[in-house]
Amino acid sequence: MNLELTEAQRGARDVARRFAREKLDRIGVEVDRTHEFPQEAVAELGQLGMLGVFIPEQYGGAGLDNVAYALVVEELSVECASTGVIVSAHCSLGSWPILGTGDEAQRQRYLPRMASGEWLGCFALTEPQAGSDAAGQKTRAIRDGDSYVINGTKNFITNGPEAGVCILFANTAPEQGHHGISAFIVETACPGFQVVRTEDKMGIHGAHSAQLSFSDLRVPRENLLAGEGEGFKVAMKTLDGGRIGIAAQAVGIARASLQASLNYAQERKSFGNPLASYQAIQWKLADMAVEVDAARLLTLQAASLKDMGRPSTKQSAMAKLFAAETAMKAATEAVQIHGGYGYTKEFKVERFFRDAKITEIYEGTSEIQRLVISSHVLQNR
Repeated sequence: MNLELTEAQRGARDVARRFAREKLDRIGVEVDRTHEFPQEAVAELGQLGMLGVFIPEQYGGAGLDNVAYALVVEELSVECASTGVIVSAHCSLGSWPILGTGDEAQRQRYLPRMASGEWLGCFALTEPQAGSDAAGQKTRAIRDGDSYVINGTKNFITNGPEAGVCILFANTAPEQGHHGISAFIVETACPGFQVVRTEDKMGIHGAHSAQLSFSDLRVPRENLLAGEGEGFKVAMKTLDGGRIGIAAQAVGIARASLQASLNYAQERKSFGNPLASYQAIQWKLADMAVEVDAARLLTLQAASLKDMGRPSTKQSAMAKLFAAETAMKAATEAVQIHGGYGYTKEFKVERFFRDAKITEIYEGTSEIQRLVISSHVLQNR
């Protein structure tokens, strides 16, 4: 991996950083308080090309790469983790399956609208009884002429209430286990697609997670992704990239926690001296700085491997695991450094703490990441 960013990658990072500092600093506070979706900010990100970072120019995207994408998500997440995951879910989980596994007609129909932000994407895999057990799909798709009729329920779907396009997984042949799962591109305006409820969550309040239901939802055969029975493979390939996005979000949260701690430790005095003058605080800051940089390098390594077309499953899992745990640790230390003030909403570290926790859960829990990593390590011992 080349550790020096290209001009295009630096450009994308700088655009995202400038947008985050100018627009998302205030929005991050507001969406956490109101639980409102940051519609205006997302629309502006579409205009800036941030919703189609790695989509080729021929489909209306910016034509950049996954390294640039990870840098963008990190920068957005420093100021607003909700916006960071909205973009991550849209790009990694909504757009990539069409780009990476769809046919040309599907790419031409959907990607330009998704790159522009006209249609936001979501990824409907998790079910009430099938979270980490992605193969345990109960949602059923039955062939009926030139269509499939789908019935079932999905849980915790990021962008679900706002999405125009849903990558939906359903069982077309239950007797075949995970080989019987198929993936579909669903336009959410179709009859039978319903948002049942939006979850009231601990954090990332601006990124809505919904329960979706499908009642005799009719999907044209041409909206089948990669062929019948190929859905599990589509999901696993997609999650490799999705974990890069969540790792980048976690790096952003950890970085924000570190910066807030640095500022507070130099301003706040205790026993007549700045907190930063005490070795106990210095060591906390040092550990945070090391772990933030390490998490970023793991994330960019995984993104770089994906750009080269090389296997990245292990590296994506490593990046997601380490970055998520770094975000949680950094946010916890930030609250501790802020003392009593860190437990109040007067300071942002309280929000960082709540936002960080979900990075250890979605796109595969930390326990699942360890299973993925250990399986690769044992196979290649």
